[in-house]
Amino acid sequence: MKTGMEHLKSGISSGRDKVIEVRDPQDGSLIASVPAADEEGMRKAIEAAVDVGVPTAAAMPVHRRAAILYRAAEIVRSRAEEFATTIAREGSKTIREARKEVTRCVETLRLSAEEARRIQGETIPFDQMPGSEDRLGYYYRFPVGLIGAITPFNDPLNLVAHKVGPAIASGNAIIVKPATATPLSALKLWEALREAGLPDRVLTVVTGYGREVGNVLVQHPAVRMISFTGGLHAGLAIARKAGIKKLSMELGSNSPAIVLRDADLEEAVESTVSGAFWAAGQNCLGVQRIYVESPLFDAFADAFVRRAGQYRVGDKLSEETDMGPLISEEEAIRVESWVKEALDRGARLLLGGERRGAFYPPTVLAETPMECKVAREEVFGPVVTLYRVSDLDEAVTRANQVDYGLQAGVFTRDMERAFEAIRRLESGGVMINDSSDYRIDAMPFGGIKGSGLGREGVRFAIQEMTEMKVVCFRLGKVSPV
Repeated sequence: MKTGMEHLKSGISSGRDKVIEVRDPQDGSLIASVPAADEEGMRKAIEAAVDVGVPTAAAMPVHRRAAILYRAAEIVRSRAEEFATTIAREGSKTIREARKEVTRCVETLRLSAEEARRIQGETIPFDQMPGSEDRLGYYYRFPVGLIGAITPFNDPLNLVAHKVGPAIASGNAIIVKPATATPLSALKLWEALREAGLPDRVLTVVTGYGREVGNVLVQHPAVRMISFTGGLHAGLAIARKAGIKKLSMELGSNSPAIVLRDADLEEAVESTVSGAFWAAGQNCLGVQRIYVESPLFDAFADAFVRRAGQYRVGDKLSEETDMGPLISEEEAIRVESWVKEALDRGARLLLGGERRGAFYPPTVLAETPMECKVAREEVFGPVVTLYRVSDLDEAVTRANQVDYGLQAGVFTRDMERAFEAIRRLESGGVMINDSSDYRIDAMPFGGIKGSGLGREGVRFAIQEMTEMKVVCFRLGKVSPV
């Protein structure tokens, strides 16, 4: 069996010698080199998927799709430490964070296998319309064909699984273009699926630079759906270029948490600290703004800063480390500049703010003006701002001020106020007594406004990746009963 690298070198990369060096952002050390496909390489990948992958995927019976996905899940589980080390080395996660991602990938593949059995239609009562008494019919779901998936660096394994698992379960072929910085996890998942029995070209992984291969994947008419996870500006560009095809986009956020005066202080602090600094803040669900009702503000701010200050920043592979570096020094410099802008405009620095190469420590600001980037955009780094508010009404109003709406967290013991927040918050999900950074892989996941289109979560991704076909039989005249 070919390895992931050999798979790419067998024609997908057009046979050219150009490669991408995958380096550990912690120290710049070289981990591996992968082919850098060009436009022609991507076109060849699409053609091969159309000729071989699409008909093969559509013809696979459900029991075979499920068996392959179950087997792949078991392969990943049995090599969990190997996968986790790959995630940690090529990206920003600590080894403990990486192990959790591997566990979630296994769950995503298993859910995909289960949901393959539940792609169902239903009968339609055509006789509800006068004159249609002699008609009988139903609808069923069929695969869209070829899906193009573009995935980010921050969850290089599980976010690939969230596209690949539902695509295979629903009878589609899929081409994955992983993040340039973190392609190795996607290739290892490809290897696991091939070992599990996935036929040739049902899944193709093309490594390359987005500017060279992304436009081909997005614009090619044979690609019937684009599933993209990334930033808002890239999502807008894809939407303009894609033409008439399905789009599913998760475009990040600037997630709020609301802490009301009756909240459990310790629980709220622990949850929001974790939500703000998981994966060095490079997390679409990460807590970026916290609105605290005035009577609790001082106690919350003191406890939050104290807990965040206990975070151990350092070697990703150490069991003792809580937070590693950002994905690159360039990203750390960008985050540093956003924090400087906020401080120059009147924000107060409560913790952190001193960059060291690609490392940027947990950073806590207070009362950042809304015109600052770190207040209104997605920082994608370990920076959070605390705000004092007078009541729930002010908290919700300010939480809704940004052009994002992925998830929000609310901490309160008062169910009436909880339900008021649920009703009024402009977001795809509201977590009560949890931060915005809570998700299980079975739930519908996605946002509104600038946070995206459609929903992920295996069952819901399958709905996005299939079309409905209506079937109606005209049976001829029937005798009256």
